[in-house]
Amino acid sequence: MEEINPWKTLESEVKYDNNWIRLTEHQVINPSGGKGIYGTVHFKNLAIGILPLDEDYDTWLVGQYRYAINAYSWEIPEGGGPFHEASLESARRELLEETGMSARNWKEIQRMHLSNSVSDELSIIYVATDLIQGIAMPEETEQLVVKKLPFGEAYQMVLNGEITDSISVAAILKAKLMMLNGEL
Repeated sequence: MEEINPWKTLESEVKYDNNWIRLTEHQVINPSGGKGIYGTVHFKNLAIGILPLDEDYDTWLVGQYRYAINAYSWEIPEGGGPFHEASLESARRELLEETGMSARNWKEIQRMHLSNSVSDELSIIYVATDLIQGIAMPEETEQLVVKKLPFGEAYQMVLNGEITDSISVAAILKAKLMMLNGEL
């Protein structure tokens, strides 16, 4: 089957725009031929996630209150990376900013769209190893708690539904598979 776009856009109007996102409403003809509307969110940065692992397979999670879900969330270190910057440089900056760590070894393990029914947000996930501890420098919008724990505990938190952030879930599950296959 050919990958042809069955949607037809009649008109598009930007409804909201800031430094991070743009919300657009589209008047469309859907694949069945009916008229409708479709809203899309364009993200102006890459989503970057980092799973730090030390030689004992301990990792670090970042806890913070997430405004959008009105709840506290445990996550791997993550943040935004400008499109004009190499994703690895963004990952290095985010790891240092949130945990104070830098890493000598980096491995990209996953690329994924976070909610492709309404958004174009692309995430790139790295595993960082051979870690060096420094001083964290969170942004003014971040009130973070950083905790070190065995990777197995983070994996169990995903299985128990205690970690629900999609980048974190994907990173931890992918890393577990890679460990089982001897790739990490």
